[in-house]
Amino acid sequence: MSNPLAPGSLTDTRAVVTGSSRGIGADTVGYLAEAGAKVVVNYRNKAKRAEQIAEKVVAAGGSALAVGADLTDHESVQALVDTVVEEWGGIDLLVLNASGGMESGLGEDYAVRLNRDAQVDMLQTAVPHMPVGSRVVFVTSHQAHFVETAETMDEYVPVAKSKRAGELALRELIPQLEAAGIEFVVVSGDMIEGTITATLLNRLNPGAIEGRRQEVGKLYSVSEFAAEIALAAIEPIPADHTKLVGDVSGFVG
Repeated sequence: MSNPLAPGSLTDTRAVVTGSSRGIGADTVGYLAEAGAKVVVNYRNKAKRAEQIAEKVVAAGGSALAVGADLTDHESVQALVDTVVEEWGGIDLLVLNASGGMESGLGEDYAVRLNRDAQVDMLQTAVPHMPVGSRVVFVTSHQAHFVETAETMDEYVPVAKSKRAGELALRELIPQLEAAGIEFVVVSGDMIEGTITATLLNRLNPGAIEGRRQEVGKLYSVSEFAAEIALAAIEPIPADHTKLVGDVSGFVG
C-alpha cells in the first residue's frame, strides 16, 4: 500500500497516535511520518515494538517518540501529554486509535473505561496543548458506529456499545473543540482483515470474516484502513464529522 499523503504535506505536524505499537495504529504512524509529521508511538505494554517503530522513523530522517501509557489511568495519560509538550511544545494531530474490551482479566468494566472514559480523558488532557487548526481523529468500526440501529455479533455487542458511547461522548465536546479552533472527525470502518478484534471474533464465530467478505465483496486490510485514517488528517471535515470507510450495507437501510 503506497502512502496516500504527499511527501512534506505534514511537515512539523506533531502527531500522537494512541495504540500505535502494532496494527492499524502502527501503519498510521508510518504514513504520517513519511509525510513529515513528528510522531508519538503510544503503547500500553509493547515497549519493544513501539521503540522499533520509532527507531525506524528516526533512521529514515524523521522525528519519533515511543511513549508508554495506560490510557485508563489519568496520571499515565497526563504523563504522556507532558512528555510530548516537553519535547515538541504541543500537539497538532491526535488520533484516538486505541481500543479494546475483549481482553480477559482486566475487569468487567474495562471496555467502557477504555473505549469511552479514556477517550474523553485523553482528548481533554491534550486540548490545552492543541493550537488553532489542530485536528482530532477518532477511529471506530461500523459494528460500533451503527450498533443502535443494526445487529452485530453477540460476542462483540458489549465492546461495540462501549465504542459507540465513547464516540457520542466525544461528539458532545465538538462545540468546545470548535470554540478552540480544533477540528474533529470520526473514521468508521467495516471489519478489517488482520486486526486482533477480527481474529478474535472469527475464533468465537467461525466464518465471520469470510461471511462478511462474501457479503460486501471486499474487506479493507490493516494498511488500507490506516491509509484512510492518515488521509483524515488532511481531508476537509464532513458536515456530520463522519468518514465511513468500506461498505455500509447491512448497517443502514
